Amino acid sequence: MSDTSRRRFLAAAGAGTAAGAVGLTASTAAAATRRPDAAQEAVVADVADHRSSEVRLMVGEREVAVHDRDLAVRILNAAGGR
Repeated sequence: MSDTSRRRFLAAAGAGTAAGAVGLTASTAAAATRRPDAAQEAVVADVADHRSSEVRLMVGEREVAVHDRDLAVRILNAAGGR
């Protein structure tokens, strides 16, 4: 599967998850100030393995791997509809 179609698939499949995660992150960090170098494009988060701390972020045309167990757990909890 090409990167473009994989990104499109992940974006479609993860849109609800990402929206929930962004809402969760925004509500818990409402007082935080966004850094000047923060992403300006849409961001899609992917937690492929629920036992892992790795969160892959698709940001525009690039992919970033973040190792943050708390973030992974918050995304998975938000996706579970709790």
